[in-house]
Formats: sequence, C-alpha cells, structure tokens
Amino acid sequence: MATQGRVRRLSVRPSARFPGVVQMDEDTHYNKVEDVVGSHVEDAVTFWAQSIDRNKDIVKIGLSLSEVCPHANSVFGSLDPKKIYGGLFSEDKCWYRCKVLKIISDEKCLVRYIDYGNTEILNRSDIVEIPSELQFSSVAKKYRLWGLQIPSGQEVTQFDQGRTFLGSLIFEKEIKMRIKATYQDGTVIAQAEYGSVDIGEEVAKKGFAEKCKLTSGNDICEEKKSDPAQLALRNLKNPIPLWGHRSNQTNLSRPKPRLSGRLALDLKNENDTGSHMTFTKESLAVGDFKLGSNVSLAKIKQDQKLIEENEKLKTEKEVLLERYKALESKVEQTTQELQQEKANTMDLTKHLESTLKTRVGTRMKNLATKVEILKEIRRVNTNVRFGDDLSEAMQVLDEGCLTILSSLNELEVIWAEYSLAQEKIKTCEDVNEGNILIAERNEVQQKLYVAVEVFILEVDELPLNKRLKTLKDLSAALEAAYGQATEGANSEDILRKFYDWKCDKREEFSKVRTETEASLQRLVAWFQSSLQVFDLSVEEPLSSDDTVDNIDEILEKTESCLCKELEISLIEQGDADKEIILNTYGQVLQKIRSEERLIASVQAKYKDSTEFKKQIIDCLNKSPSVDHLLSIKKTLKGLKARLRWKMVERNNLEESDDHDESEVEKIKREITHLRNSVFQEIYHEREEYEKLNSLAQKWFPELPLLYPEIGLLKYMNSGGLLTMSLERDILDAEPMKELSSKRPLLCSEMSGQMILLKGYSVDVDMEARVIKRAAAYHRAWRAAREEPGLLPLKFLFLCKSDPMAYLVVPYHPRASLSAVQAIMPLTSEEALKVMKGVAHGLHTLHKAGIIHGSLHQNNVFAVNREQGIVGDFDFTKSVSQRAAVNMMVGDLSLMSPELKMGKPPSASSDLYAYGCLLLWLSVQNQEFETNEDGIPKVDQFHLDDSVKSLLCSLIFCRSSVTAEQVLNAECFLLPKEKSVSDAEKDTECTQHKKEEELKMENLDKFKEKTKNGEATVD
Repeated sequence: MATQGRVRRLSVRPSARFPGVVQMDEDTHYNKVEDVVGSHVEDAVTFWAQSIDRNKDIVKIGLSLSEVCPHANSVFGSLDPKKIYGGLFSEDKCWYRCKVLKIISDEKCLVRYIDYGNTEILNRSDIVEIPSELQFSSVAKKYRLWGLQIPSGQEVTQFDQGRTFLGSLIFEKEIKMRIKATYQDGTVIAQAEYGSVDIGEEVAKKGFAEKCKLTSGNDICEEKKSDPAQLALRNLKNPIPLWGHRSNQTNLSRPKPRLSGRLALDLKNENDTGSHMTFTKESLAVGDFKLGSNVSLAKIKQDQKLIEENEKLKTEKEVLLERYKALESKVEQTTQELQQEKANTMDLTKHLESTLKTRVGTRMKNLATKVEILKEIRRVNTNVRFGDDLSEAMQVLDEGCLTILSSLNELEVIWAEYSLAQEKIKTCEDVNEGNILIAERNEVQQKLYVAVEVFILEVDELPLNKRLKTLKDLSAALEAAYGQATEGANSEDILRKFYDWKCDKREEFSKVRTETEASLQRLVAWFQSSLQVFDLSVEEPLSSDDTVDNIDEILEKTESCLCKELEISLIEQGDADKEIILNTYGQVLQKIRSEERLIASVQAKYKDSTEFKKQIIDCLNKSPSVDHLLSIKKTLKGLKARLRWKMVERNNLEESDDHDESEVEKIKREITHLRNSVFQEIYHEREEYEKLNSLAQKWFPELPLLYPEIGLLKYMNSGGLLTMSLERDILDAEPMKELSSKRPLLCSEMSGQMILLKGYSVDVDMEARVIKRAAAYHRAWRAAREEPGLLPLKFLFLCKSDPMAYLVVPYHPRASLSAVQAIMPLTSEEALKVMKGVAHGLHTLHKAGIIHGSLHQNNVFAVNREQGIVGDFDFTKSVSQRAAVNMMVGDLSLMSPELKMGKPPSASSDLYAYGCLLLWLSVQNQEFETNEDGIPKVDQFHLDDSVKSLLCSLIFCRSSVTAEQVLNAECFLLPKEKSVSDAEKDTECTQHKKEEELKMENLDKFKEKTKNGEATVD
C-alpha cells in the first residue's frame, strides 16, 4: 500500500570527493520539488517530513497497527536494527512502526518511529513483531537544509533554541523542498520554502546555523555527521513538540494524517460517512496554505507567538491538573484515615465495655499473680544481687587464711645454703678438696635435716588439702556466678566501696520490703472488715462509706509496692552497680589465687622435704654405697669369663675331626644361656646406674668424684646409653657387608631381638663427640618415648682392644624404604601411615634442637609396612658434614636448594628431604620434572588434593612449615573405616595372592642387588 503513492526510484551515483554523499542524476532529480509536511526536528538544520501524497498511507498504517499489535508477541532475544517493529507510543498509547537504534539495557531500547522521525526509549514489552505486509519503507524522510551547518562549539541552550525555531517554521506546515543531493543513509539535502520565505535563510539570520563551504561541482557542503543514536538520545532529553500538534485521532485511536487543504477536501466525504473527525487549529492552518501562496514573515511570527502561548497554557493546565489530582488523592487518603480511626475508636469502646465488666476480677487476679511471684523470689533468696556471696567468700578467706609459716622462711634460707654447697661439690675435680666440701656440706645437711623435720611437723598440723578444696569450691562457685575476671592490683578502697554500696542497697531494699508487707496487711485488714458489710446475719452492719470507698486507694498502693520490689529483685543492676560487684569479685578471686599459690608452694616444699628426709636418713653424714653395683660387675665378669671359655670350647670341638654333634649342641645351649645371663645382668647394672645417677643429680653429687672406678660420670654424660660391660666378642656377631661398605656393621641377637652393631673408628676427641651426639639423640628419644618416631639406641660401648665405638640398635631386615619399594611398593594409604611416623621422628629431633641432615630412603624404615621410623645418623660427622652428601632417590635430589647454595642445614632442609620422599612414594616410578633449581614440579601428578597441598608447602614454602604442622596435615587424618562386602573380600584375596607372588619375585631381585653392594645404610 506504500507503493501506491507517488514515489519514483532515484538514479544516484557516489561522489568522488565526498564518499558519504550520493549525487543526484542532474537530468531527472536535481532541483526536483516535493511538497511535504514537517513532523519532527532534530536540530536547527535537520528535520523529518512526510510527503503530502502519502497521507492516506499513514491512516491505513494506523488502522492496520491498531488491529495487529495488541495481539502480537513481544520481542525477545537479540533485536534486528534493520527490521521494522510495532511500538507503543507513551503519550497517546497508540501503535506506530519503529526501528531499534540502540540497546540501552536488557529491558530498555531506543527506537525511532519511522513514519514520523521522532525517537523514544521503550520497554521491550512495548515492542512487538508486525507482519511482512507492514515491512515497507518509511513514510517520513530525513531532510537537511542546503548550504547550512551547525556552528562548531555551539552551546546547548542555543542548540535547543535553534531546534525550537526550526520547529516553529516547519512543524505541521506544508513546505516545498527543492532537492539538491542525498546522503547514503537517505538524508535528503534540500532548499526549504514556506510560501515566499526561505527557511534556511531565516535560520541563518537568527544565528542558529552558518553557511558552509560548498564543493565546486555539486554544491554539497563539507560537514561532519553526528551519530544518529547519540543525537536521538540528546533530543530525548530536550524534546520539542512532536506529535502533540498533529490531528486528533479517530475512534479507533489511529494517528490522523497531516492534511493539506487539497487532501482535506478529498477525504471529506469519507469522513462524513464514517466516524466524525475533528481538526486542530494547526491542521486547519495547514489547509490555508496553497502551493505557491505568498505568506509574509509577520504571519509566521504571529503563528509562532500563538504556538508559544498555546504551549504555555497547556503547561499551566497540566500543573493545575496535577495539583487537582494531588488534592483529590490527599482528600481520599484523609477520608480513609478518618474511617480507620473511627473503626479503631469503635473497637476500643467495645473493648473497654467488655473489660469494665471484668475489671475487678482481672485486677485482683493480676495482684494475686504478682504476690505469687514475689513469694517465689523471696523463697529462693536472691542474695547474689547485693553481693552476699562475695561477703560470705571474704568471711571464709579471713577466717581460715593460711599465713606464711615461720619454719618455711628458715627452711628456704638453709636450703639455699645447702644447694650452694652441693653445686661446689658437683664442680670439684680434686678428691681432697672434695672431702673438705663434703664435710662442710654435711654440716649444712645436718641443719637442713633439723629444719625439715620442724617444717614437716608444722605442715602436718595444717589442713592444707581441706583448705585447698574449700578455696577451689569457692572459686568455682564465684566463677559460675560472675564468669572469668581479670585480677587487678590489691586495693582496700574497692572493698570499702563495696561495703558502703552493700549497706545502702540493703537499706533501700529493706525499706521497700517493709512497705510491701504493710500494704498487703492493710489489704487483708480491708477484706476482714468488709465481711460485716456483706453479711446479712449481722444486725448492725458497718456503713459502706467507711469500708468500701477506700478500696481503690488500697489496691493502688499495694500494686505500686509489689511492682517496686519486683523491679528491684528482677531487673539487672546498672553499670555502676555491676562495676562495683565485678571489682570486688576480682579482689576476692585475687585473694583466693594468692592463697592457692601459697598452699602449692608449701606442698611442693613439703614434698621435697619428705624426699630429702627419706634419702638422707640412711646416709646422714655419709655417702651412699656402690657395693651392689660392684657386686653386679663382679658377677658380670665371671659370667663373661665362663662365656668366653665355652665359646673357645665350642670352636675347638667344631675344628676337631671327630667331634660329637650332640656335645656341640649342648655347648651351644650353654653359650646361649650364659649370653642371656650376661644380658640380664647388664640390664640390672643399668638399673643400678640409674639409681646412682638420680642420687648424684639430686642429693649426692660427690659420687662420681668418690668412685671414679665405676664410670658414673661417663654414664651420666652419655644420657644412660654407655655401658662398660658389653663387649663385641661375647655377642657372636656376623658381619653385614652387603648393607654397608663404609664401616663395620654386625648382626646379632640380644634377648630374643635382632640387633645391629654399628662400628665407628674413633680417637679420644672423636670418642667424646660421638658420646655427646648419641646422648643428645638418646635423650630426645626418651623424652618422647610413647611415640618418638625414632630408631632407639639400645647401648653404646667402647672396644677395649681397638679404637672402636659400637652402637647397638634394633635390626629390621628389609624394612628400609628402598628395600620395601624394591620388593613391593607401599600403597598410598600405607605410605601416608609410614610418613606420619617419620614426621613424628623429625618433630622429636627438631623439638630437641637436633637437625638430622641425612634423611634418605635407606635410613627411613617402614616396620610392618605401617610404622614409620627415622633411623639414626653417622655420629662421627657434624650436621654440616652429613648434609653435604647429595643423596638421590631415583632422579630426584634430596638436597634442598639452600644447601646447594652453601647455607647451613636446618629443620627446613630436613623437611625438604621429607617432602621429596613423600613425593617419591606417592608417584611410584613416574618421571619427575624439575625447574631450574632442581625443585620437582608437583602439579604434573594426579594426587589427592590434601597430599598435593602438603607437598607444595614442604617443597616450595618450607620456611613457614614445621614438623608439628606436618603432623596435623589433613592427609594424615585417619579415614573412616568402610564395610567390606564378600565380593570385595574375594577381590582383595586374589589381589593379595598376586602381591605375594610379586613380593617374592622382587625379593629375589633385591637379594641379588644386596650381594652386589647396591643397598647401603648409615
């Protein structure tokens, strides 16, 4: 239907100088005249207009849209900027064709109404799809005044005034357009005339536009084109009258076309037969202009003035309408509020009427409830509120307070003198000087013994345990009532302030309680006197004026007194009251703690005194005897002689040609029995040494000086590890060359347990260093004996014939990580169990200040594939010497980067080696990738997240990780046990058989390796 108008196809060609402009065919289109009606203004030189020939098309489009759009689907998804949609105009709620210029947000779009030229921001719900028969070219065209452009740097106010001025000249007016050229976007460059008035000249005269430079060949001005979407948004902010001046709509709410005088006559009959159609003043004005009419500038200015006055009146009308609506809304709201207030008043009146009927009963019931509550409060006795418990606690502290004993002061003075004398003996190395010091010590010891007896007698008469229990119970009761308190400085002012506060509160409370009891008694008396008023059998009743009239006053007074006492009893104290109570509580608690510390010190001194008395009573003025130890040594000497003789006898029999096998076996049994007897006596000897060590440490430091022959000082320096009675030749040891090529390594048996003898070649200085390092290791093991994670050292002995020192340690055949992994590798669960034990071992060493420095797969053991222990190290080497050896596990170096840089060994370097071993166990035989520092990359392996996290912290963030933190790692938490089905049990059984076969096969390979000397231990 749009093609029925007088629309001709233009012949165009692009401009060579200005590629954005299309030049008209000079023969057919240049200076062609079109009659149009202005519909929308963009700026002072740009506007939209509709061809007069297409007014009927506008009416038909409006009718079609009003039928189709209300039932059409709203758009969704992405919008096509080239497609035509139906848009609901916000001012008249009618549908018009539009195109989407810009997506503002998910819900908002900027659209242009293509048949009029104006723009608007619409919700997606107001944009609908329209059928294909409405998808044709727009009715309105975009025109630009020929030879003009907007001045550069024009202010916003002048820009808006220019738009308004151009709108007054062209809006809803019939204009002649002489076409000069066309842009590629369809914008027509033309000379606009309204009657005899050149609209471009008028705009330029007002200063809203300026002449632009024209090209020589085509009269096209050079100018910059604005972004249409940005210009449309700007026009939205400062709109000029758009469709407000167009013709009124039909009853079908379709837009009225702009009519010239000629077309109005053509449509008159059609309007007369259908719905009545009205015209605005502007549309009638359009009809007054004929093509070629001569209209004066004064007439145009008069029309502009009328338009401005009309707009002003419309604005005033809208303001008055808004005020009217606001007042109407306020009146309606006030009416609703009055109705609600009336309803509330009626409800309140009804409630009061109903409550008045039961007022007396309700009041008496409430009064009785308060009396019951008060009875319960008085029964439980809220003494805590006024600090009665604190007063009682202070009374308990004052009555049974334990004072410092006079004998305790004297005892501490003598004990200090005795300790000084003991220290002198301990550091003495000369026997004669030592005897003098011992004599002086014995004199002090005698005085101390007397002081101890006096102190013990005095303490025995004191009920310390009972008093301590009383203090603990008192402290627990106060902490339950007041919570934890910070102990401050002792201050009598706090206690005095508490006493004054308590007296004032007690006086106030007593007054309130007295008033409550008096009011209740008065109420009871009223009830008793009122019986005569209501008793009909009484001949001379009392007057009602005397008894009934004052009941309101009595009830009011009683309720007031009850409420006041309940308030005092139930409501929490104020901040000032709480501060007084808490300060007093802190003072009481401080006194309790002070007395508890005194009792603890007395009990500790009492324990030391009783132990001193028990040890000294048999050795007063003399030193303990070592005869029992010497007796054990003598027995050991005889047993070892018999054992050596039997071993010689066995060797002679075995070397003879005609020896009797039964006789040899008999001698072997005797040798075994004698060897076990020797071991048993050695353990007895160690027990006796431990007793003498304890006596020397606490009471008799002179024992090493008086009895140098027993070697007590060496035993003490070795931490109880050194023995003089164990010798290599009585152990019947076999060499283990396949396990070590560095030093003598012997295997034997002791008390039914397999042991290893690790030999070290030592001189005098090295002997002292070995003993010192082994003693430190042994003390660390003893300190964490329950779960040390370390290979224990059983004995250390020195060879008498050779400069050798031997360490005796348990032997776990094929239990090192290297052996286990070669025979049958650990599973991930087993590896975590083993490495947790290894972490225990490192924690034990690091806690004692010992750096292992030699942690590798040959001295870490997986006992029974579940208990991980750290093996000992070479005690002849310092930690730096041990750490200098670059041990490898597979292709991975166990030496940390800082050790390679020459830094000293540390707990961090131990944990780096630990992390590498854990990685090695976790990835089995997979190849390692390392960075330029030789550090393995953990991310390349598919490991459990908790294991990977631990490995990263051990290998990359070692400075902040300790062995104790490793023990608490998430991967070492015990997993929950799972129930195993029969099918799973069968699978596990089959798997176990396969593992045993693999184990035997790998065991043969490992034995072959050990024969070749490939597996070694420290």
